[in-house]
Amino acid sequence: MNFEITTANVAQLRCTAECLEMTEYYREENLISRTESYLNEVVCQSIEKSVEVLSICENLLPISEEVGIPEICIDAIARNACKEQLVSGLSRLDCNSGVLELKDRCIEWWIEDLSLLRIDFYRRVICALGHTGVRTDSIIASLMHYAQIFLKGIGKPQIWNPARTNTSIIENGQKTIVETLVTLLPTEKSTSIPINFLFGMLRVATMVDATLACRLELERRIASRLEMALLDDLLVPSVQTGDSLFDVDTIHRILVHFVQRMEEEENDEYGYESADISSSSQGSMLKVGRLVDAYLAEIAPDPHLSLQKFTNVIEVLPEYARVIDDGLYRAIDIYLKAHPVLNEPECKKLCKFIDCQKLSKEACNHAAQNDRLPVHMIVRVLYFEQVRLKNALSGSSGDGLISQKISSGVPSAAMSPRDTYASLRRENRELKLEISRMRVRLSDLEKEQVVMKQGMMDKSNHGRTLLTSISKGFGRIGIFGGQAGRKQQKSGRKSRAPEGRTGRSRRYSVS
Repeated sequence: MNFEITTANVAQLRCTAECLEMTEYYREENLISRTESYLNEVVCQSIEKSVEVLSICENLLPISEEVGIPEICIDAIARNACKEQLVSGLSRLDCNSGVLELKDRCIEWWIEDLSLLRIDFYRRVICALGHTGVRTDSIIASLMHYAQIFLKGIGKPQIWNPARTNTSIIENGQKTIVETLVTLLPTEKSTSIPINFLFGMLRVATMVDATLACRLELERRIASRLEMALLDDLLVPSVQTGDSLFDVDTIHRILVHFVQRMEEEENDEYGYESADISSSSQGSMLKVGRLVDAYLAEIAPDPHLSLQKFTNVIEVLPEYARVIDDGLYRAIDIYLKAHPVLNEPECKKLCKFIDCQKLSKEACNHAAQNDRLPVHMIVRVLYFEQVRLKNALSGSSGDGLISQKISSGVPSAAMSPRDTYASLRRENRELKLEISRMRVRLSDLEKEQVVMKQGMMDKSNHGRTLLTSISKGFGRIGIFGGQAGRKQQKSGRKSRAPEGRTGRSRRYSVS
């Protein structure tokens, strides 16, 4: 019987021939040999055909596994993908400034084909790609594309909807997909997995109640690159009924991992030649400090957010993570406004995290008139403002504090070299923060000086204009009076002169 073998029926024919034992023992070029020849000579030469046959094998289990069709197709996909990269070069992944969009011109064509596979076969293909040496960026691109296909809305922050999730997400097996994709993420530290993709995976993992190991792995990966995150990334919705709107506990754990990473990097930087690295670590800490302040201001209006969770996020970062406390003051003020039921001790507990010496002039002016703050907080603000004003007038803008810190940073002879270096590095960091605060304060003083000069110039110009107008008025009065007098004097002289001449002529005539 003659029939055509194609990629659409070769898997079924091979399984059927295996069940019917259509081997060479009964006839030469029997169905088993013909289908195997087609698999090796046609299917295995193309990634597209290999993926098509592999997807058909999903409905032919377990017989397809027994005859080895999936293994043949997976090896062919990995081998051909590696050849594609060696011949045509590697396509690069463009995430369009962090948004999860894979541009068609940058994505390798076989990545879209792999999204046709079921998650178990897809996992085996990705493992084979890694073993054959396919570039990590291509594997990440494939994982992101697969997640976008099967995890709808992964790149968009969503509010938790239990009814919708129970009927769609869990039934579609997204829990298995999320957990599998997380295990397939590359482990190299140099890999550039977009952080918003990791946050999207974390949101879905939270919604589908993925395993604790899966969520902790995502949190650890996010913490390793937290300084690149945006505010929208941190807004992970909460899944517990009656709890706060956002999952604050998850963000707190991420921040704990981040602080631990910073401490480990500082410990690994032992050596005087690593000053540049420590400065980059400090820059990452300052970025995260600003990000956390913005996050606190965003979650503060939530009426269900407890004071304990709010303060946990505040105190997880060290003191040197903030150069100025304006952002923290704004977040605390929003929280106090949204939670008017807080008593006096709770308000004091919350306001103790604000360092009045780190507040700008605008923040101090606002705090001094803020009725929501405790009285002792307002007194502290006014006190430090008076100290600043006194230092500004006396010309001592913190030089004594810097010299004191420098003198206190002299290492003791009893300290070990490692402790000495750690102490000097800590003092150096404190001095840098103090200089940054002085620069901010100097900028405020320069602005005040410009305003004062402008006011003095306006007043002097007004006074000079008034004096000029008055002098001109007096001048006009004097000039007009002199001219009139001179005119009157001249007219009097003229009137008297003819009389004199007439008198003389009369006398001369009489004589």
